[in-house]
Amino acid sequence: MFPVASLLTTVLLALSTAASPVEIRSPLITLPFARSLNTRDGTVNLLQHDQVRATALRDRGNGIAAGRLDRRQSNMPITTFEAAGYIAAVGVGSPATTYNLIVDTGSSNTWVGAGTPYKVTNTSVDTGEPVYVPYGSGSFSGTEYTDTVTLGSLTITKQSIGVASTSTDFSGVDGVLGIGPEDLTLGSLTNEPSTEIPTVTQNLSTEGKIPAEIVGVSFEPSTTTSSMNGELTFGGIDTSKYNGVLNYTPLTTTSPASYYWGINESITYGWTTILSTTAGIVDTGTTLILIATDAFNQYQSLTGAVSDSATGMLRITTSQYNALQNLYFTINGVSPIAHLGH
Repeated sequence: MFPVASLLTTVLLALSTAASPVEIRSPLITLPFARSLNTRDGTVNLLQHDQVRATALRDRGNGIAAGRLDRRQSNMPITTFEAAGYIAAVGVGSPATTYNLIVDTGSSNTWVGAGTPYKVTNTSVDTGEPVYVPYGSGSFSGTEYTDTVTLGSLTITKQSIGVASTSTDFSGVDGVLGIGPEDLTLGSLTNEPSTEIPTVTQNLSTEGKIPAEIVGVSFEPSTTTSSMNGELTFGGIDTSKYNGVLNYTPLTTTSPASYYWGINESITYGWTTILSTTAGIVDTGTTLILIATDAFNQYQSLTGAVSDSATGMLRITTSQYNALQNLYFTINGVSPIAHLGH
């Protein structure tokens, strides 16, 4: 499915640099977000969208590892968000203007102005720093400001944000809420390419607004193109969003996944290991689970599936579906099942 043996994309509940998890019971500090699927130009090829994005994620990580921080080469690891995204309403300024921002764990800059223009208020401070962030096929450029940012009931007083003067491939949204690691902001300030910009999560923790530098991400299944089916929990984990016991895993040290919210996992189909332990990336900007080509080919061979030319994914018959075995993704010794069988 994707020709990179060292890259996976998957979804996890909590993203944290803390040594131990924090479970919030009350009060909850949450920010709802909506799933948005853009079908205005016809069928969306999610596989193609996700593959291009994953390639950019890998290239950005490799660029950091090699010390290539030149923003003109590969600054931020995102391709176009035109196809799909998770959108949250974020307030900026005082009084606040509400912007619909893409929730993204694969990048760390927060910026506005792609749609709704930025409104200067008495809390707006123009730093005079030019900012430029390329996102694969899209980008934004403009000026860095510090301003009050409101996330649900939480307020950050002097958050660095980008204010776009130009942007491409962000129609229907106002910008990005980046909640990835701080390293991913390197190179975004034109005159200070080696300067890192603290993320919204870091500033919430620094200002004492949350008990720990943790973001919980909750998704619910949706069959519509736009649905309020997700929630961010800042500072901990909402225990009402799951049953049983959570499995916690350390961040991977394997490059390039180590520059993101990266984890180690292996994949087994039935009793057959199709992918040995490999580093992968937790990414809200990717819809599908992408696995290495050799593992994908082995899965296709074991199931007898054939490639569907319209979607690029696999198609199986009814009898093949009835014969499917469980697909296990083992993370830190625990194997949740991808329910492809019955």
